[in-house]
Amino acid sequence: MKMWKHLLFSLALVTSAFQASAQPVELDRVVVVVNDGVILQSDIDNTLKTLQANAKASNQPLPEQDVLHEQVIEKLVNDKIQLQEADRLGVRIDDNRLNLAITDIAQEQGKTVDQLRESLEAEGIRYEEFREQIRQEIKISEARNALVRRRINILPAEVENLAKNLSEESNASVQYNIQHIQLRFDDSVDKKELEKQAKELVEKLNAGEDFSTMAYTYSKGPKALEGGNWGWMRKEEMPTVFADQITTQGKGAIIGPFRSGVGFHILKIADVKGLETVAVTEVNARHILIKTSVIMSDDGAQKLLNDYIKQINDGEATFGELAAQHSQDPGSAAQNGELGFQTPDIYVPEFKHQVETLPVGQISQPFKTVHGWHIVEVMDKRQVDRTDSALNNRAYRILFNRKFNEEATAWIQEIRASAFVETLDQDEAEDGTGN
Repeated sequence: MKMWKHLLFSLALVTSAFQASAQPVELDRVVVVVNDGVILQSDIDNTLKTLQANAKASNQPLPEQDVLHEQVIEKLVNDKIQLQEADRLGVRIDDNRLNLAITDIAQEQGKTVDQLRESLEAEGIRYEEFREQIRQEIKISEARNALVRRRINILPAEVENLAKNLSEESNASVQYNIQHIQLRFDDSVDKKELEKQAKELVEKLNAGEDFSTMAYTYSKGPKALEGGNWGWMRKEEMPTVFADQITTQGKGAIIGPFRSGVGFHILKIADVKGLETVAVTEVNARHILIKTSVIMSDDGAQKLLNDYIKQINDGEATFGELAAQHSQDPGSAAQNGELGFQTPDIYVPEFKHQVETLPVGQISQPFKTVHGWHIVEVMDKRQVDRTDSALNNRAYRILFNRKFNEEATAWIQEIRASAFVETLDQDEAEDGTGN
């Protein structure tokens, strides 16, 4: 459910268009007009500064300044358009939710919020700007999720077919950590020259050039400013144009260049790992429930259950007999208290703890849940292969993620194509600000 968190930290230090610079500047100017909004020179400068700080901290080389400048403008334009969509939908992120998100980010880094704040300020990043950028990234994620989900339709037959294929494929459990460079077709670029450039990039990569640096420098793909990193994915979760190219290649393989409708692509398999089959522990337990009331206190319920335990231990009655006669859980009482084989996760926390920790054949001490007072006996435990049901769940997630990624890319391209975007030269920008 926290699918935005992996994006948040990589983008969190990028300052937004309306935020003030950390230091006073002599002159600011409009660089790009985006619909009814603008991108200022200060936005670009602050973004470059924070990217350079992040690269220094991670020892990541960056491309030449003019190339990085172009990539930053591209990202700021896309972010501005998506923020405008979020505002159109009325997306609002309150401070409570923002605080929770920042706490999560700090914990992922092994820090407190105060320590995170100190580390940001040490890099010259104002904490207030950081908070507002996190707020904006959540807004973008909310708008994207809401609008893209409407475009996704998954049929039961699709899930069944994919689950069947997953069970048959020998590499169904393999995950790939993928990096990507995309050289995009453009009316001003000759396709043969673009293909030549792509082949030259592959030669450099095979000779040992850093893939992330090359992605920063040349890629026009959606992950360019993240070093082309798509993270861990199964083949079925990847865009089809990626999955079709991956066969038996291993870690470190450079794949491409290969062509799609939008340009030439280069992939790197940064790492590979397999998955194990899905097995769960099921527990068959039985219990006796006594509910409290105006005539049955907590002390009275505990005393009654302790008396039942004594009768069982003394051989005066069996657990099943007492459950059938006295348990106030009608469903299980009809089965001598038996609940059947279940995964412990279905029970309330206190009951779950008991059935997970009790040895087979041992009766618990009386304990309380929201339903009342219980004693429970674990009759048996077993390991169950849930690979089939897990495959169905995984097939649905794969289909959703695949369609979401494809539809999200299409959505961004559509809103970008319909947006008014104009880059101003310096003279126009100065005239527009009255200088």
